[in-house]
Amino acid sequence: MAFGNNKSSVILLLCMIYFVTLIPKSHAAIAKYDDYLRKKANESFAESLKAFDPDPEKVADELNEQVGETLVQENITRRHLKEEDDCKATNPIDRCWRCDGDWSKNRKKLADCVRGFGHRTTGGKDGRYYIVTDPSDDDMDKPKNGTLRHAVIQPEPLWIIFARSMVIRLKQELIFASDKTVDGRGVRVRIAYGAGLTLQFVHNVIIHNIRIHNIVSTPGGMIRDAVDHIGLRTVSDGDGINVFSSNNIWIDHVSLSKGTDGLIDVIEGSTAITISNCKFNNHNTVMLLGAHDNSTKDTIMQVTVAFNRFGKGLVQRMPRCRWGFFHVINNDYSKWLMYAIGGSSNPTIISQGNRFKASDNPFTKQVTKRESTESEWKKWQWRSEGDKFVNGAYFRESGPKIKHTISPLKEKNLIKFKPGSYAGRLTRYAGALHCVAGKSC
Repeated sequence: MAFGNNKSSVILLLCMIYFVTLIPKSHAAIAKYDDYLRKKANESFAESLKAFDPDPEKVADELNEQVGETLVQENITRRHLKEEDDCKATNPIDRCWRCDGDWSKNRKKLADCVRGFGHRTTGGKDGRYYIVTDPSDDDMDKPKNGTLRHAVIQPEPLWIIFARSMVIRLKQELIFASDKTVDGRGVRVRIAYGAGLTLQFVHNVIIHNIRIHNIVSTPGGMIRDAVDHIGLRTVSDGDGINVFSSNNIWIDHVSLSKGTDGLIDVIEGSTAITISNCKFNNHNTVMLLGAHDNSTKDTIMQVTVAFNRFGKGLVQRMPRCRWGFFHVINNDYSKWLMYAIGGSSNPTIISQGNRFKASDNPFTKQVTKRESTESEWKKWQWRSEGDKFVNGAYFRESGPKIKHTISPLKEKNLIKFKPGSYAGRLTRYAGALHCVAGKSC
């Protein structure tokens, strides 16, 4: 695909840009870059360069093949889906773990199930369990043991679970350390009516099976982001989840709605990201992948957006992309109010097997929106393959055709000929799940 012809020169250019500038162009609510943060920024971008995959087409085709294998081998029918005792998993990520009736005893099996560009993410698999028992969030300097804030700043890998259902109202943005899994299965966990989650200069984080809604901007101040560091933060944007200069991140089965800014933002050279099985409702700017046209480090950004439901009350940015490579596969889109997929700065966008249902507004039928002159965007690789278009929706393609590294003629890849018709089935259980111990989820 488009930028695969000069991968070495791109990486060299990004290294030069990074070490010359050091301080990112976006401030990410950081009031002052001290020596600790400069070191973290340096290390994080070096890790992102290593996480960058030089053959993104292969990663995209492998996910297509896995979807085909799931549908052919399991032969899921509507009748089976209605049977109470049947495993209801309908896509390759869910099929990996949801059929296990002992999932609550085998929680860490989840870490083997990520697909797409975030496939190396293991979160806190190598660490102990940490049980959140207290929903309070009162001390930004010395978080109370048993709170979510105390858990996510610990230096070691942790698999974080919850003792009971709870609503956590964050007083300030929740800043993660690396190697963490937040696993809300078995209870109902809501991050709501306060700040959102910040993954900044980190790697290897899984956010799974929680609800994030009504996120607001918070004033900032001194906030601890590690056991051995506290830093001054400015006013937060009010994002649900903000991924800033981080890599190997998996966001799965999260229900998101009603934020002040974006529901999910991935920016500043972040890469190796999978966003899957999520449900989005009632929001304007849904998902931003690349914040600025002058942030050339986002050339290494690689994001898989798979099996998500973009539902009622959404306006735009599902996603809105810059610079990198974006595989948008088997998502279900319903009645966006402006556009669904947009971008600028020559992103590569491969749309495969999605279902796009336009609203009745005759001026919002087009799926795509480009912010550039036509003479420029015609060169960008934005391709649609196997998408299903309903109620007059259409995708305006540009750039070179998709280069397959795996033959689409194999029997298990037959899904490629009409995959959009499966989008409803593959996204049927998007969003946070109601999982009960002792039963398949």
